[in-house]
Amino acid sequence: MKCLKFIIILMMFTGYAQGDDWKKLAEKSVAFKSETDNVNLVGNERNVDKIKIKCVQGTVQLKELTIIMENGKEKKYDAKGIGVMTKGMSSMGYAVPDKDDKVKRVELKYDSKGSIALNKRAKVEIWGKKDKDE
Repeated sequence: MKCLKFIIILMMFTGYAQGDDWKKLAEKSVAFKSETDNVNLVGNERNVDKIKIKCVQGTVQLKELTIIMENGKEKKYDAKGIGVMTKGMSSMGYAVPDKDDKVKRVELKYDSKGSIALNKRAKVEIWGKKDKDE
């Protein structure tokens, strides 16, 4: 079990070892409860091959991630295996369903562990990466 936890933690931090290829596409403050949020992406950086989620404030438990493309194609990922993410942690990279199109939005299902008493919401960022071999 300890080995599995180590592998999961190692997968979360692989984004840091991949250099500056990742570009921030959006950010979202998440609610204090379980919820589903749609995060619309804007700008020219939406033509990416992979998407990852980074926690920059608070604590959040990602349950499901759906990537929706401009042409309507979408892909849903079960993200329960990631576990709880705290500030500085990020998910693994998730492949987009159509590398020839732009990402329209990302749908996140999560459970925020923020504090209502402190009005401290969790905040996540959406990052994208274009593979170098193209």
